[in-house]
Order: sequence, then C-alpha cells, then structure tokens
Amino acid sequence: MDRRTALKQLSIGLGYAVATPTILNIVSSCSATNKDWKPLFLSSEEKYMVTHLTDIILPTTDTPGALDVNVPQFIDMIYNEIEQKANQNLFKKGALVFSKLFKTTFDLEAKKGKKAQFETLLTSLFKLSKKATTTILQQQSKYLETLPDLEKDHYMLYKFLIAVRRYTLLGYFTSEKIGEDVLNYDPVPGQQLGCIPLENVPNGHTWSFQRW
Repeated sequence: MDRRTALKQLSIGLGYAVATPTILNIVSSCSATNKDWKPLFLSSEEKYMVTHLTDIILPTTDTPGALDVNVPQFIDMIYNEIEQKANQNLFKKGALVFSKLFKTTFDLEAKKGKKAQFETLLTSLFKLSKKATTTILQQQSKYLETLPDLEKDHYMLYKFLIAVRRYTLLGYFTSEKIGEDVLNYDPVPGQQLGCIPLENVPNGHTWSFQRW
C-alpha cells in the first residue's frame, strides 16, 4: 500500500473531531513553525518522545510529515487546554512506562534515544497477533482502577501510545498545510456529488476537513 492510500484510509472517522471552535483554534495556533517551542503540558523528555513517535507515525516522504505541520505542538496544546484531568494523568503515567521500557530495552535514557531505536520499540509493541491486539483493545475499554496491579503498566503504556497515534492523525489531517496543499480543498463548497467513481475525484484524494 502506498503512503497516499494509507493516509486516505487513516483519515476516515476523524472529521467529527474538528467541529468545535476550541480545536480549530488549536489547529490554527500550531500553523507557524517553531523548532524551539516550549511545551505547556509535556515535560522535556515527553516532548522528545512525542516528537520521535509522531515522526515515525507520519514521516516526511513525498508529502509533508507530522513534524512539518507541528503535530507535537498540537498534542501538547490538546492535553494542556482540552483533555480532562484523568486523561492527562493517564498520559503522564503511560509516558513514564514507555520511558522505563525504553531504558530497559536499550540501556539508554529515552531523552537520548535515536529515531531508529524508537522505531524498533514501537514496531515491537504494535506488531502483534490478532489475538493479542484484541486483548489490548478489550483492556483499553476498561478503567485503570478495575485492573489487577500486574496489568496496569501494560494498560497505561498502550493508553499513551494510542493517544499519541490518535492525536497525530487528528493534528495532521486538520492542519492548514495538509488541508489545502495535500488533500482536496474547496474554500467555497459547491454542489454535493455522492457515489462518484474515485477516478473522478481530483487527484484521487479525500476532501479536506479544514475550514468548514
């Protein structure tokens, strides 16, 4: 599967999340590039980890990647301004579990890790059998306090990673650059054309969620 096809499929179901003015404001505020940005919610180590993870999830190729549209900043602002306290705490706890796992795996602090090491670890955590994937998803549907102590680190680890992946996709597909330069974008929407062949869609791209 080529990257463009993958992006179209990954975008399915994200549109509902951009309806609120708060998220639209966050998307807009992350449009300016700032390599030395200071996080509002993330610690310095969390910023480092999230930056590498988002770059692995959506790297720069023939289309812009997550870092090109400031997705780490977007995630930082989402957790600082929108997410509930309980989810903020879970994110922090999960990030700590990931950091400890990184050190155990590579005998190196996560904040000193290389992208290749992050990619190796991330692949090992998501290259799972169908049965293992089902077990993780079932576990994620539960509340932390209902789980046995032996399962809590595993739960928080995947809660963190799944949240990073979800907000990476949301931040990417709602960014101005992707909305206007990669996906199909019509600043003045016209007629509705349903059930038309894919080859009749401009560039074969899905339509942008930007600026409804």
